[in-house]
Amino acid sequence: MPAFLLDSSVLIDTLNNRKSRAQLLRGLVSQGHLLACCSINVTEVYAGMRPPEELRTAELLGSLRYYPVTWPIARLAGLLKRDHAKQGITLATTDVTIAAVAIHHQLTLVTDNLKHYPMKELQLYPLPN
Repeated sequence: MPAFLLDSSVLIDTLNNRKSRAQLLRGLVSQGHLLACCSINVTEVYAGMRPPEELRTAELLGSLRYYPVTWPIARLAGLLKRDHAKQGITLATTDVTIAAVAIHHQLTLVTDNLKHYPMKELQLYPLPN
């Protein structure tokens, strides 16, 4: 069963009923795909959450498979950031960490921020903006 790691922007759009993201996620689940998040997603989503949205946020995030950031993932994220910096590409620590989770667990990353994820070893499920 193919598994998808959701970028934080996709989760936020889903919670805010934007860009038909909830419909897209329901479609992926109905096709038998596993949807996942990681600690960076949880942090970013909760950072922007308003108190009345807490229950819905907890329900959405709780319905996803959770992948923690382990030592090997943190190391990979650091190497990705370093290697891209050597090429003159500045990437956010949050983005390289999400990418490292996806690469380490062989997940496809669902994102509409393709420029944040130039890693050639990363499988992407690109979305229109």
